[in-house]
Amino acid sequence: MSTLRTGILLGAMTALFVGVGFMVGGEAGMAAAFAIAAAMNAWAYWNSDKLVLRMFRAREVDARSAPELHGIVAQLAGRAGLPTPKVHLIDSDQPNAFATGRDPAHASVAATTGLLRRLSWNEVAGVMAHELAHVRNRDTLVMTVTATLAGAIAMLAQFGMFFGRGARNSPFGLVGLLAVMIVAPLAAGLVQMAVSRSREYAADRAGAEICGHPLWLASALEKIAGPARRIDNPAAEEHPAAAHLFIVNPLHACRRDSLFSTHPATESRVRALRRMAAGRRSA
Repeated sequence: MSTLRTGILLGAMTALFVGVGFMVGGEAGMAAAFAIAAAMNAWAYWNSDKLVLRMFRAREVDARSAPELHGIVAQLAGRAGLPTPKVHLIDSDQPNAFATGRDPAHASVAATTGLLRRLSWNEVAGVMAHELAHVRNRDTLVMTVTATLAGAIAMLAQFGMFFGRGARNSPFGLVGLLAVMIVAPLAAGLVQMAVSRSREYAADRAGAEICGHPLWLASALEKIAGPARRIDNPAAEEHPAAAHLFIVNPLHACRRDSLFSTHPATESRVRALRRMAAGRRSA
């Protein structure tokens, strides 16, 4: 089922990319967009994780340079039945984390220095278990490739207008091109949001099972949600198409559990985790 969902999503994003190419440049634009999309899908499969890590200036750490964090990830990976992923640190005061990689054998997890400063090690374990759940559920390929294609769709929509030929080549003229510039990035964003929101709830549940303590993750989410809204993450603001990768929204535009948020409301996630913890105690 995971493979089927991945294929459907990549097909939808590719079709959107090709459609934008047609709106911008007619049949020639569509053919060019299809060729570019095919190349990008292949490239993103193998390299999108490296691109995301570079975007956020993540640096790899090991058992000597970050023994506590690396030890937590290794222990949790063993509990989850996964190979230990590469562990990265991001120099950012905003508390946050994400996972990336095309499969469990090529996965990476990244945490910000702000996250480590604000959380206890139990709470860090809850966050890392959530990220490892994304790895085990094979969400990381879908979410990372989607970020790459969504950013490319936004760039393609801007490309035709910037170079001035889009309105002449577009079969729908200037009005159609302007509509594409507005609608295409929104459509790509809606696909990201639909994917991200459902997978965050699933990763919360699976992460709580991996670490064995739902309240560790609930407490971590409560501690990081407020600072994440107040503290800027310049790299995320520069690359908003990758916002859905993080455990909490790194941007400052969407704070409510609405259609246009890449993440469910933190309060909703915490309530679900607390219900899960209560159920475990009563069982």
